[in-house]
Amino acid sequence: MPIPLDLAVRQKSRVLDISFDDGSSFSIPFELMRVYSPSAEVKGHGPGQEVLQLGKREVGITAVEPVGNYAVKPEFNDGHASGIFTWDYLYKLGSEQGALWQAYLDRLHAAGFAGDSGREPGTVLPGAGSAPKSGCGHSH
Repeated sequence: MPIPLDLAVRQKSRVLDISFDDGSSFSIPFELMRVYSPSAEVKGHGPGQEVLQLGKREVGITAVEPVGNYAVKPEFNDGHASGIFTWDYLYKLGSEQGALWQAYLDRLHAAGFAGDSGREPGTVLPGAGSAPKSGCGHSH
């Protein structure tokens, strides 16, 4: 398991910089972290229950709380704060950024968004009357 040596939240560029003991270092965009949050609110409670995250292009991180010696729990400025990002998961987000971005854009396109749209704040699903409710209906 990779061990982080340094972690920094870069507000201006909206990235989490993290370096690991194997020599790897990554700048992980807050947006990528938010749309791939390992929380039930985003992942759902089982396969096929994932919730497509919209309008997260400008999301920020207001706090990062350590979780034991194995993870951090960021608080995003849209109120999302239930995802626990393990070192392994942050390593995956950093090392697989290209493929993860493409998969996210593909999901946006499948939902009816063209080009780079669907990422702007306030975005709703095509045909939806108002912004989708956040969460899955359970209290976590």
